[in-house]
Amino acid sequence: ARGNLGVNLHHRRGQHPVTQLETFEPDGRAIPYVDHQSDGPVLVLLSERGADAGGLGTLTSILVDVGFRVVRIGFRAAADEVAVDDLAQDVLDVIEHVGIGDTWMGGHASGGTVARTLALAHPDRVNGVLLLGVEDVQIPVAHNMPVLVVQGSEDETTPPANGLKLQDSAPGLVSVTTFDGAGHFFPATHAGQTAEIIEEYLDWD
Repeated sequence: ARGNLGVNLHHRRGQHPVTQLETFEPDGRAIPYVDHQSDGPVLVLLSERGADAGGLGTLTSILVDVGFRVVRIGFRAAADEVAVDDLAQDVLDVIEHVGIGDTWMGGHASGGTVARTLALAHPDRVNGVLLLGVEDVQIPVAHNMPVLVVQGSEDETTPPANGLKLQDSAPGLVSVTTFDGAGHFFPATHAGQTAEIIEEYLDWD
C-alpha cells in the first residue's frame, strides 16, 4: 500500500460496520473505548487527556479502511488526578478485555505518554510506539522498542523539539516525521498524511 493509500481506501471502504463507544469498568473504573475490529494488524490509539475515545476519529476511519484493527481508548473521569502508571494499567486492562495479546500502541500528546509508560512497563505487550506529538517527560525508550514520531512544526503544546530530543536519546530506534505548518491537532487536519506514514512505517500492504 506504499504511496497508494487512496486506492486502498477506494477498494476497502464500507467493509467495516459502524462501531459504538463502549465502557469497560474494572474495579469501578469507567474506561471508554471503541474497537474497530478487523483481521488486519492491530493498533491501539490513545486520545489526549480531555478527549474521550471518540478523539482521533478521522485518522482511525482511514486506518480501518486500509485494513487495520484499531482500538481507541479514552481516559477515565478525572484523569488529570490519576497517575500515569494507573492510566497505563487502564489501557492494559482494556486490551486484555478485548483479547489483544501484543500490539503497536500510540497516542496523541498525553495519550502517547501513557503509551510510552505501558511500553516500558510491559514490553512484551507492545511491538512499537506511535507518538502523535511528544510530551517533554522523563520516560526512556523501552529496550529495542521502535518508535515512530509524527508531529507538527507549529505545535505549541507538544513542540517538535520534544520529538527531536527523544530521537537524540535513542537515534537507532526513534524515527521522526514533521508536517511543515501543522499545529497540535494535525491528526485531524492532516489525517490522510498521518495515516499514510503509519501504514508505510508498519509496512502494511
